[in-house]
Amino acid sequence: MATPKIRQLTLADAETLQALSVETFQDTFAAQNTAANMTAFLTSAYNLPKLKKELQQPGSRFYFIELDGQPLGYLKLNVDPAQSEVMGADNLEIERIYIRPTQKHQGLGSRFLKFAIELAKSEGKTGVWLGVWEHNEPAKRFYQKWGFERFNQHDFVMGTDTQTDFLLKKALQ
Repeated sequence: MATPKIRQLTLADAETLQALSVETFQDTFAAQNTAANMTAFLTSAYNLPKLKKELQQPGSRFYFIELDGQPLGYLKLNVDPAQSEVMGADNLEIERIYIRPTQKHQGLGSRFLKFAIELAKSEGKTGVWLGVWEHNEPAKRFYQKWGFERFNQHDFVMGTDTQTDFLLKKALQ
């Protein structure tokens, strides 16, 4: 059986990224949010012009994990001023890890996390950090297993609902 491969995205991947972003975000959060708030967020966060701008933003990188050319999930990493919080040049932010619903629990999230940590180390970073919704228990357990610890929190606006994301960090050796 073929092994999924991680590939960095280009601008040509924008439409596929958009479809995957909407699919995976809805799968993860639709049950806990109103349809109106979900629609408002998806329209704002994952419209094509915005994603194209993100794909071209210095310091931001997107990756697909693919099997036979089909994306199973995606990862967004940020460094320097591209980070969503001011964390300094010695940190790498994992802004998004999303896996297709049919591909969950197959180790793909772990592959992405390992990839991000190895990349951060290779670039001389001393820490990796991310935000996770306070009510996303599976994700919180996943990151805890990887040694991430809560250090702060910030607001995440979903339509008309202001939610709390816990900020987690892992120090790198």
